[in-house]
Amino acid sequence: MTAQDNVTRSGRITAATLLGLLGITAFSLSLPSTRFAVDGLSPWFVAFGRAVGAGVLAAAYLAAVRAPRPTPAQWRRLAIVAFGVVIGFPLCTSIALTQATAAHGAIVIALLPAVTAVFGVLRGGERPSPRFWLSAGAGLAAVLVFIAVSGGAQGGFRSADLWFLAAVLVCGLAYAEGGVLARELGGARTICWALILSLPVTVPLSLVATDGLATAPAHAWWGFAYVTVISMFLGFFAWYAALARGGVARVAQVQALQPVLTLVWSAVLLDEHVDPLSVGVGLVVLACVVATQRTR
Repeated sequence: MTAQDNVTRSGRITAATLLGLLGITAFSLSLPSTRFAVDGLSPWFVAFGRAVGAGVLAAAYLAAVRAPRPTPAQWRRLAIVAFGVVIGFPLCTSIALTQATAAHGAIVIALLPAVTAVFGVLRGGERPSPRFWLSAGAGLAAVLVFIAVSGGAQGGFRSADLWFLAAVLVCGLAYAEGGVLARELGGARTICWALILSLPVTVPLSLVATDGLATAPAHAWWGFAYVTVISMFLGFFAWYAALARGGVARVAQVQALQPVLTLVWSAVLLDEHVDPLSVGVGLVVLACVVATQRTR
């Protein structure tokens, strides 16, 4: 490998990491914003209504850039993306956040990078090093201990943990598939076509969940606006571009920074109590992120 190849590879990894950081910064406010939204709006409306709003934005974007339509094979792969990030993750987290705090959810969602890495290996043929898996596994173990300990102390969160774990599973699959597909379509077009594909499902489901819209407080609508425009739309422009450039398994680990940021937002915006256990697990996960990024 030449020196120029090394420089090019280093530049691509740096660009991918920066795009990944931009994406997870946007996503770090998703749980607090969803918590605001479900405080007055139905979790079903929050989940599907934001997909409809983002779908309208996606249609405008695709028309503006005159994007060619995906091939039949790409449509099938887009269905996986739509199922995971447009329908599954928003619905599962919206329901979970009616029972648990955003701070608690942030730690459980920290499993997402490890799950995405596994799907990235299975789907994209990536082969991370043993040190990579050791670092990612340490973060995974820390989160599982957190779930066990907090679930034992606060049994009311057990059902919420199941919803959060389901969200992690479907989202990890969609991130991995979308990251591979973004190499062909581009990050922006991947999420936009997935949103368009989901409209026949999200439109009718959002219409039947409109009870209470007129009486919802202003902060619920602000939260809904954020998850619609940023979490469901613009954030994915950077995130899928990062996964496509830097590799799903590696760049996915950057998302382990998200729970740390979400804990901060939960304390500042929602005035939620962040206990020492959550802080400790967040720091362990942060250290694991640094370790995974240093492996080649």
